[in-house]
Amino acid sequence: MPFVIGNETFEKLSSIGTAANLMVYLTSVFHMSNVRAAVALNAFSGTTNLATVFGAFASDLYLGRYTTVGIGCVATLIGMIILTLTAGVPALHPPPCAGVDGQCEGATRGQLAVLVLSFLFIVMGAGGIRPCSLPFGADQFDPRTESGRRGINSFFNWYYFTFTIAVCGSSTAIIYVQSNVSWWIGFAIPAALMLASCALFFAGAELYVRVRPEGSPFASVVRVAVAAFCKRRAPVSEEPAASLFRTRHASSLVSRLPYTDQFRFLDKAAVVVAKSEVDDAGGRPKDPWRLCTLQEVEETKCIVRILPVWGTCIVYYIAFAQTNTYVVLQAAQSDRRLGGRGFEVPPASFTIFPMLALTVWIPVYDRLVVPWLRRLTGREEGITPLQRMGVGMVLSVVAMLISGIAEQRRRELAVLHAAANGGSLSQNRVSPVSAFWLVPQLAALGLSEAFNQVSQMEFYYKEFPENMRSVAGSLLFSGLALSSYLSGLLVSVVHRATSDPAQGVDGWLAEDLNRGRLDCFYLLIGFIGAVNFFVFLACAKWYRYKQAPADHEQDADGIDQWLPRSVVGDGC
Repeated sequence: MPFVIGNETFEKLSSIGTAANLMVYLTSVFHMSNVRAAVALNAFSGTTNLATVFGAFASDLYLGRYTTVGIGCVATLIGMIILTLTAGVPALHPPPCAGVDGQCEGATRGQLAVLVLSFLFIVMGAGGIRPCSLPFGADQFDPRTESGRRGINSFFNWYYFTFTIAVCGSSTAIIYVQSNVSWWIGFAIPAALMLASCALFFAGAELYVRVRPEGSPFASVVRVAVAAFCKRRAPVSEEPAASLFRTRHASSLVSRLPYTDQFRFLDKAAVVVAKSEVDDAGGRPKDPWRLCTLQEVEETKCIVRILPVWGTCIVYYIAFAQTNTYVVLQAAQSDRRLGGRGFEVPPASFTIFPMLALTVWIPVYDRLVVPWLRRLTGREEGITPLQRMGVGMVLSVVAMLISGIAEQRRRELAVLHAAANGGSLSQNRVSPVSAFWLVPQLAALGLSEAFNQVSQMEFYYKEFPENMRSVAGSLLFSGLALSSYLSGLLVSVVHRATSDPAQGVDGWLAEDLNRGRLDCFYLLIGFIGAVNFFVFLACAKWYRYKQAPADHEQDADGIDQWLPRSVVGDGC
């Protein structure tokens, strides 16, 4: 475990220390506009998270988790080195802005190509590490033993503890070096940390438990869809739970799922039309694309049931996409001095406050709120994961309302400050409002994440069958990916709809936030979040939690216990 935890800690320090300040890097070093940089970062974040789906597939089908994580670590290291070179080699980034007016030369195609190449390697690395690192750590324990179960719980606690430490270290020390000392040194530090992560991971190679790939569970989902379509006209018994084809799962660690009466059109995939469809010797389907087991049908139903809830979470994450883009720009145009003088906090360091709020709230919730809710509701967990996710969505809407009010006040005082000093807004871009007024909205987002994202992980982990846990992890990251793409699209649409360069109209998302209406953009996201919350309520009310199988179903393995009587009797 020291090798696994050490690898995770250094990898998180490296990746977070690189990603947190990219908005400032793209606008100040590569001279991108705010809108272009925000769209680029949303695309980068979305592709990074979407790559986890392909990483999960590669791990389950061919490579296994150890190999996938190893390849991911090396790819991330290469990407970090290339990114460091873009900052350290003058030929790989545009020259500094010249003159009093700050005339800036844009990046060439070659410079952008090298930058994109570094992003591609980082994306490839994240695709291998993110979906597999947590399951790989859990693989080191035997869940069938008491000590193994205790070890898994301890591992999860240490995993999130080190993640918090990584966020705090990256959002303070590394960002300070990047913003105040040197960009290339600020990127060289994460690259060195990633090198240490690789060294630790491969140092424990002889000690790891390596679980062989068993094939992607998505394959069974496709087979169920094909078989149900082919047998769409086949009749289903009035008691499908007793008549559909079933057999024991190949893995003893996968519990049998009980029959559910939702999506009954999928039941036809498990209808036995003729006894010849079943191998008499092994009790298995001869053609898995023609006949599926009830277990495979129920696994497919699990995924279909979860998809509407997952879709609402995509919209929910739009609010969080702003923390690494426009929140950083807000901080940059606010007074970031501690105590009004002296040390100035880097803009990107304000992204630490959501994590701090989450870190403080989780133990309070676990030790104080849950026992009270347990007495109130009679449930072991206090309230259900879906209820906690709903609370998180409400908090995200509240956070956007606070963001709109805070930005409106920041901009108004910036205008008054410019007028009082007899200068223009372009000369007095920094508002006298303290940047620490951004903390309430960031803390609200952190509390929202504590309720929603943590509950999402628990929800997917519990509601997916045991053999689909890697799918559950990739589902969370793919939702984040689509949310980043959606956020980038929203930024582009709002900018085009509200700006008119020919008429000198800067729009809501102006380069100088004092000339824009970022508060309206935040309120728009809050409105979208409110509508999405009511859609989520409908999905949550319709959802049925996975139930434990009945005792008699656990022992039903004989061929005559799943074949319909008409098939057993005459073979027709």
